[in-house]
Amino acid sequence: MSDSESASQMNKTSILDSPDFSAAGFLETMPDAARYDGLNYDPDEVAMRIARLVPPGARVLDVGCGTASLGQVVREISMGHVVGIEPDASRVSIARRTGIEVHQGYLTDELVAALGTFDVVIFADVLEHIPDPHRAVLTARKALKTGGKILISVPNVAHWSVRLSLLQGRFEYAPYGIMDATHLRWFTRATIVSFLNRLGFAVISVRFTIGAGLPVYSTQMPWRWLRWHHKRTVLRNMVRCFPSLFACQLVVEARPCITG
Repeated sequence: MSDSESASQMNKTSILDSPDFSAAGFLETMPDAARYDGLNYDPDEVAMRIARLVPPGARVLDVGCGTASLGQVVREISMGHVVGIEPDASRVSIARRTGIEVHQGYLTDELVAALGTFDVVIFADVLEHIPDPHRAVLTARKALKTGGKILISVPNVAHWSVRLSLLQGRFEYAPYGIMDATHLRWFTRATIVSFLNRLGFAVISVRFTIGAGLPVYSTQMPWRWLRWHHKRTVLRNMVRCFPSLFACQLVVEARPCITG
């Protein structure tokens, strides 16, 4: 095998091992695998937004569970049973320390057959990282019990900070956040709703997060002048009034359409 063939094979293996390798060349260094680790019980952020949509005692499949920080919140709030799937080995190692059952790899028909069915399948900030999100969602549909639902969160690319950057002629990737360099797909509220409708899902609700921890709120004026409590209050009101402009993430609840 030639050097170029060996390099090509190594790159393919890396991409299969972790979606983070898609950021290669877009940042000075590879993103930290645990950059989204940490429990967050803020009612205006994604973990609690999702956890409160999980029925009590539900059996939950957390696809792309990362370090299982969201899974822990869901397990605690719903008192249900959470099973995780995660391709990145370092994140799997961290996630398994939480006591959550975590399988390394990607969501496949074979894995669904082995795991059985679930009341809820979660894609928490996952679909934007993969080249074929439709395949993942359709596979998840097979994992749902009758009456089950999927919960999806995706970053809102129509956020004011992205719009401002584009007006300034900039489209710069970042180690984390809305412009995370590992993002391959981009969503607005209309995009994610139409995407799910085309795949045969009925959208029940769309909720929003305020994203108070986004870097822009620590670096740009007037946001950096505000105290944390005041900043959250302002952002909560702005998201309520102008969700397409100020929502950081879109949290979507959907069920398969009944046919026949």
